[in-house]
Amino acid sequence: MSFTLEGPLLEGELVRLEPLAHRHAAGLAEAAEEDRDTYAFTWVPRADEVPGYIDAQLGRAADGRLAPYAQISTATGRVVGTTSYWEPRSWRAADRLDAIEIGFSWLARSAQGTGVNAESKYLLFRHAFEEWDVSRVDLKTDARNARSHAAIASVGARFEGVLRNWSRSWAPGEEGRLRDSAIFSITAEEWPEIRPRLAERVGRFVARRAGKEPAL
Repeated sequence: MSFTLEGPLLEGELVRLEPLAHRHAAGLAEAAEEDRDTYAFTWVPRADEVPGYIDAQLGRAADGRLAPYAQISTATGRVVGTTSYWEPRSWRAADRLDAIEIGFSWLARSAQGTGVNAESKYLLFRHAFEEWDVSRVDLKTDARNARSHAAIASVGARFEGVLRNWSRSWAPGEEGRLRDSAIFSITAEEWPEIRPRLAERVGRFVARRAGKEPAL
């Protein structure tokens, strides 16, 4: 028996993470075209590419490499982006998960800075550490992507270094080239300290949405 990567529905106060399906296509197409200025280093499909994008993600899911999600704003019910668990690694035993990556994450411009990213990561981290009992969760981004670096660091992940020529570049005009990837992680030993801080940060966004407190 081996571990099977399947991402369950994860629901918070700001965002609901639904396993990705073709019913999300119209919402994803709208979200992807909202404002593309922040997507310089991130793979975000154009509206007409969304069906193929979903097919590709579901294909990776069928191979056991990916558990893709649509990110749904609880305030509006709209699809505002995607995220995924991927690259599961089992070293000590085939029936348990030792490490997982969170990737393929992007948000519509209107959802950025609203707490959706923070709560999405909180839900994914919590499930990975507390249900799957992983030893680490890692996140990677283009080494040049300062916006993504800041977003990842803001949820408590620690910068580990840069892996040179590590993966395909998604920057415009760099088709066929490789990028340097900055890698971040949280370990199981760090999670008990990070968990309440991240929950508190999400709580400030929830309070701001309710008009009770500005988010910091």
